[in-house]
Amino acid sequence: MRKNLLLPIAALLLGTLFLFLGNGLHSLLLPVRGTAEGYPTVVLGLLGTSWASGFVLGCFFAPNVVKRIGHVRAFSVFTALIAIIALMTGVMVDPVSWVVLRAVTGFSTAGTSMIIESWLNERATNESRGVIFSLYIAITLVGVVGGQMMIPFGETSTTFFFMICGILYCVAMLPTLLSKAATPQPLQQVRLDLRGLYRNSPVSFLGILLVGIANGAFGTLGAVFGRQAGLSDSTVAMMMSVAIFSGAVMQLPAGRISDRVDRRYVLAVLAGVGALAGLLLFLFEPGQVWIVLTMIAIYGAAANALYPIAVSHANDFATAEDFVKVSGGLLLLYGIGTIIGPTIGGPVMTAAGPYGLFMITAAAHMLISAYAIVRSRRRAPVPVAERETFSPVNAGTATTPESLQLSPRAAPLDEPQEDADCMVEDQEEKENEPV
Repeated sequence: MRKNLLLPIAALLLGTLFLFLGNGLHSLLLPVRGTAEGYPTVVLGLLGTSWASGFVLGCFFAPNVVKRIGHVRAFSVFTALIAIIALMTGVMVDPVSWVVLRAVTGFSTAGTSMIIESWLNERATNESRGVIFSLYIAITLVGVVGGQMMIPFGETSTTFFFMICGILYCVAMLPTLLSKAATPQPLQQVRLDLRGLYRNSPVSFLGILLVGIANGAFGTLGAVFGRQAGLSDSTVAMMMSVAIFSGAVMQLPAGRISDRVDRRYVLAVLAGVGALAGLLLFLFEPGQVWIVLTMIAIYGAAANALYPIAVSHANDFATAEDFVKVSGGLLLLYGIGTIIGPTIGGPVMTAAGPYGLFMITAAAHMLISAYAIVRSRRRAPVPVAERETFSPVNAGTATTPESLQLSPRAAPLDEPQEDADCMVEDQEEKENEPV
C-alpha cells in the first residue's frame, strides 16, 4: 500500500471504530434497559424491526441525500442524528418513542456506513483493497463487541450509557471530517432483482432470507432472552459477544472446507448444528450459566458462518462483474429477513417464554438444511477448479452494498488518479457551496 494512502485510511478506520462502538453499546443497551422497565417482548422485538427497516431504506435513499448536500455534510448530518437519538432514548424512556427513533437510527447508520465505505473504496487499489477490506470487517467486529462489553462497567438503569453512546458517535465524526482524503465517487444505488437472485442460486436466495430471520431475531431479542432467563447484565453482554466471536472464528475453517466440497453440504451441516443447538436450548432450558454460554457459542459459530458461505455459493455462479450486484442484492435480502425475525420473535417469546426465541432460530435453520440438501440433488455443484475462493464476509445489516466494492472478488477497480490529493481543496470548496 502506498504511503500516501495510509494516513487517510487510518483516519477513516478510526472513525469507523467509534461508530461501531456506539452501535454495539446502544443496540444492547436498549433491550437490556427495556426489559428492566418491563416493556412487552413484542415491543422489544419491534426495536430490531424498526432499525432494520430504516437501514434497508437507507441503502436505497441515503445516496440521494449525499448527492444533494455532499459527502462531508451528509456524514455530519447522519452522525449527528444518531448521537441526538442516542441521547433522546436516554431522556425519553418510552417504548413507542424508542421504536420510532430506532428507524431513524437505522437509516442514518446506513448513510454513515455507505459514506465511510465509499471513502475507503476511493483510496483502495487492486493490490491494497484486500487488506483494507479485512481491516474494515475486523474493526466493525471489534467495535460492536467492544461496545457490548462496556455494559458490565456501569449501571443500565441510569442515563450514563446513553451519554457514552452520544460521546462515541460525536467522536466518530472527527477523524472523517478532519481527513484530507479526496471526496468519494457517487454512492452505489443497488437494485433488488429478486427473480435474478433466485435464478442465480435458489439455495442462497432462501438461505440468506432465513439466516436474516434467525440472526435478526437473536440479535435483537438475545439480550431480552438473557435478562428474562435470569442472567446478569455482564453475562448478557458476554453471551452476545461470545456468539459473534465464535462465528468469526468459524468462518475461515468452514469456508476452506466449502472450497473443497459442495457448499450446499456445508450449509446443511452448519444449519443442522445451529438448529440442534437451538432445539436443545428450547427443550431443556438450562439454568446453569456455563451451559447457556457453551450452547450459545456453538449456536453462534454455526449461525454466523452461514451468511458468507451462502454468498460464496451464489457467486460461484456469477461473474466478477456481477459480484457487487449479486452480493448487494443478497445483503438487502438479508436485511428483509432481519425485519421479519424480530417481528415474529417477540410474540413467540411472549407465548412460549424466553427460550421460545430458539424455536424461531431452529425452525429457520432446519429449513435451510433441508432445502440445501434438496437442491444438491437437482443441480450439480460448480467444479472445484472453477469456484471463487472463499472470503470472509461480515454477516449483518451493519455493512452496506458499498463495502462489496472493496472485496478482492469484485471486478478490478479503476486506477486512482495520481493528482487526487491535489484536487481535495477544490472539491471541498465545491462541496461547501450553497445548494
